[in-house]
Amino acid sequence: MTTATSSAITALPPLVPSFGTLAPRYDLVLCDVWGVLHNGAQGSMPAADALQRARAGGATVLLVSNAPRPAEGVARILDGFGIPRDAYDGIVTSGMVTNALLAERPGAKMWHLGPERDLGIYDGLDLSLTNLDAAELIVCTGLFDDTVETPEDYADTLKAAKVRELPFICANPDIVVERGGELIWCAGAIAEAYAELGGDVVFCGKPHRPIYETAFKVAAKLRGGAVDKSRAIAIGDALRTDLAGALGVGIDCLFVAAGIHAGELGLEHGAEVDPKALERLLADGPGRPVAVTTRLVW
Repeated sequence: MTTATSSAITALPPLVPSFGTLAPRYDLVLCDVWGVLHNGAQGSMPAADALQRARAGGATVLLVSNAPRPAEGVARILDGFGIPRDAYDGIVTSGMVTNALLAERPGAKMWHLGPERDLGIYDGLDLSLTNLDAAELIVCTGLFDDTVETPEDYADTLKAAKVRELPFICANPDIVVERGGELIWCAGAIAEAYAELGGDVVFCGKPHRPIYETAFKVAAKLRGGAVDKSRAIAIGDALRTDLAGALGVGIDCLFVAAGIHAGELGLEHGAEVDPKALERLLADGPGRPVAVTTRLVW
């Protein structure tokens, strides 16, 4: 092993086996959902237990999700995975941020790009759902059918939208998520393709500031006062969204390795984190988390 390699591995953030060693430092936990509490196929009871214990210790736990739907919709999904509601104090979603943004454009003619299950994102809004030809803007919550489609299937649609200079609101900045061990394309991939064409894109979820600002407002209301950012931590499995978002707003991040990056870290079959693989992954990322854990447990 060369000296350079030894130094790189030594400089890695600490690998912690449990969240319990970190939890006393924090009053606010902003926890990711998909990749931490469930993988799209089954829930993680150890992760739920860790959040319950953090709450019992006095922390406020908010789930912060790029799900393009209202908070209650995410809660019902978690119910289905067996995640108890006393594992968290509240939920903040990119769908909530999108809804608030659209509320500032009453009467807008909008084309919905995404599955019908996401239509609840528009509840209570004064807008008209129309086809692309009549639309004044596009709101993307995902692919129409993420089981068979890819972003490339939307290339001609995006080119047509760019010709008309249609604004594009991305209600889920995730590029991919894990569903039962497979990676599924998300709205962020289509939004990035539109941005590459020069299109005007607004991102409503992680890693962008509005969703964190909303989370801190919710936390302040729950706790009866503003939370010191030095006492807040984000927990998540995606460098591009969870880690970058936390660093962008000046809070710590616990990186969960056995999530979206499990394949890159060799964790598909239950192994532990390989320091060399972790160093390679973080070298291409937005910065360093305060610590790394394989899976969220107490």
